[in-house]
Amino acid sequence: MEQYKQEFIEFMVESQVLKFGDFTLKSGRKSPFFMNAGAYVTGTQLRKLGEYYAKAIHDNFGLEFDVLFGPAYKGIPLAVATSMAISELYGVDVRYCSNRKEIKDHGDTGILLGTKLKEGDRVMIIEDVTTSGKSIEETFPIIKAQGNVEIKGLIVSLNRMERGKSETSALKEIQDLYGFPAAAIVNMEEVTRYLHNRECQGRIVIDDGIKAAIDAYYSQYGAK
Repeated sequence: MEQYKQEFIEFMVESQVLKFGDFTLKSGRKSPFFMNAGAYVTGTQLRKLGEYYAKAIHDNFGLEFDVLFGPAYKGIPLAVATSMAISELYGVDVRYCSNRKEIKDHGDTGILLGTKLKEGDRVMIIEDVTTSGKSIEETFPIIKAQGNVEIKGLIVSLNRMERGKSETSALKEIQDLYGFPAAAIVNMEEVTRYLHNRECQGRIVIDDGIKAAIDAYYSQYGAK
């Protein structure tokens, strides 16, 4: 596993973004782990997060795109932090863009925040995590309504590797439905393998008991 992936897994635990225990998800599923990207709240955390996203985008897609699009609201700081990191790490200047939940009719008008999308733009979408694909369902028509714009791919921080609306994962469903590739900084298989019986932040976060619970969860809800 790449070094930045190992560091990112430890970073999620350290930031209390990824927790293990007993959680009830919005879907009603009982899960032995929970991710809350809203726990990234400091400048240092956002700087590091942007660097991990930048490295994952570089490795999975390259940097041949013009705009980094972060769906409102959580995608806004992700797009800003990652566009800065791409500039710092690779010397490539990409623009950032986001949508508004409400169309603004004065000042900087319209539904877009940041750069405007123009004909021929190549767009990378950035999100925290995708479980149902609802955000992309809302975002896709907004981007395509801007004209001849090509979506190069979607990057998320964690692939939960769970069934979406079908037997496949939400990321795979997005690829099949919209026709662009999707990738993650890490997936839960990598997280589990790396953290199992490994000390992280002075403790074992995935012991044999948690590992058994994760295995049981995926035997029921894992993507095919």
